[in-house]
Amino acid sequence: MSEETRPAEGETAPCDAGRRDFLEQGIRLAGGAVVFLTSARAAASSAPSENPLSGGYDWNEHRYAYVIDTEKCIGCGSCVRACRAENDVPAGFYRTWIERYVVGPEGSFVDSPSGGIDGFPPAQTGIAATKSFFVPKMCMHCKSTPCVQVCPVGASYRTRDGVVMVDDKSCIGCGYCVQACPYGSRFLNPTTHTAEKCTWCYHRITKGLRPACVEVCPTGTRMFGDMKKEDDPVRKIIERERVGILQPHLLTEPQCFYLHLDKEVR
Repeated sequence: MSEETRPAEGETAPCDAGRRDFLEQGIRLAGGAVVFLTSARAAASSAPSENPLSGGYDWNEHRYAYVIDTEKCIGCGSCVRACRAENDVPAGFYRTWIERYVVGPEGSFVDSPSGGIDGFPPAQTGIAATKSFFVPKMCMHCKSTPCVQVCPVGASYRTRDGVVMVDDKSCIGCGYCVQACPYGSRFLNPTTHTAEKCTWCYHRITKGLRPACVEVCPTGTRMFGDMKKEDDPVRKIIERERVGILQPHLLTEPQCFYLHLDKEVR
């Protein structure tokens, strides 16, 4: 901190506010462990109550959802590359990735070399395969999301149009949300030291554009839509087709839905 930004005596630096709230809400036990009493106050102060965007966008008029057709995915990695370029994702980390499943009578084999960003080389699985397929994954943008519930400073929140976000100005990099996500969709950015994840390219969709991964998909595997539009193709699929979700027993209510989801997928 420079001399120009150092607070006067008795004041607190603005950048320390998140960490101060973090400590105020927990009881430090022997060995350094912290037990949190509640994160409600932090969540209420951090999650925006009014539309944070300008330009006439009204988040009350939208409720977004995502559909993935696993029968169409060819594992080309275009979506992963587009996501990295669009969102400046650090090397070795992924906001979205692709998994390959090879299934046979003896069991199953699953891999995701480099998140599928360069496609998939032939795999020696030792399995007499009866079927093989690719499954794109990312943040599920749950309605009842564990990551929001465990965040001690309210940096993780869900917008009114249905997107789970992270306020990087409030995030203290504790990593609790990373551990709480049952879908493995979060990571700590090694440069900013804050939590990062898929946002469905919020900066694009609020301007009427599609997420970068959807834009580049050559087979139509990835579909993005608005549940508040009656004629939206994604809404029609969710309402009329047999769609599945990942780990339904967790009751997180994911807003990413799958067509032709195999029972081997977790």
